[in-house]
Amino acid sequence: MQSASDHIDRLYGQHANELYGYLARRCPDAATAGDLLQETFLQVVRQSDQLSKVTMPRAWLFAIARNMLARHYRRQRDPQAVAELWYETASDSTNDRVAAMREAIKGLPAELRDTLELRLEQELSYEEIAHVLEIPVGTVRSRLHNAVRHLRDTMRNQKENT
Repeated sequence: MQSASDHIDRLYGQHANELYGYLARRCPDAATAGDLLQETFLQVVRQSDQLSKVTMPRAWLFAIARNMLARHYRRQRDPQAVAELWYETASDSTNDRVAAMREAIKGLPAELRDTLELRLEQELSYEEIAHVLEIPVGTVRSRLHNAVRHLRDTMRNQKENT
């Protein structure tokens, strides 16, 4: 039988890079993302008695990381939204279409944006997203449908106005 420590080491080895990427895109600097990754796994250690009950480890880890990120911003009382940090201008922003799409995503309501990001960026399944956000799978489907519809309409309107 695998010890809790071995199980946590395996989870860290399998998912730490992906979780760090998720956090790094939402943090102002690499040090904060690293700290939040460590806080995420510290929480895993604290909940190690529940490891045997976890049916979707990847989704469980993303849920913890998302909570650590939210807690960090609440503690910081940072008025800048996580979405603004994520959608800062990048090197490919010279492409007008990419910039327009980023602005459209940034303009989505938070629940649609979070759901879309977990699906597209982290490639979580609908079931994993439902677990992370603590919502039914049907709600995940609805949110993704609405997000895509909103983005399509926004992009179509921008194209017609140019």
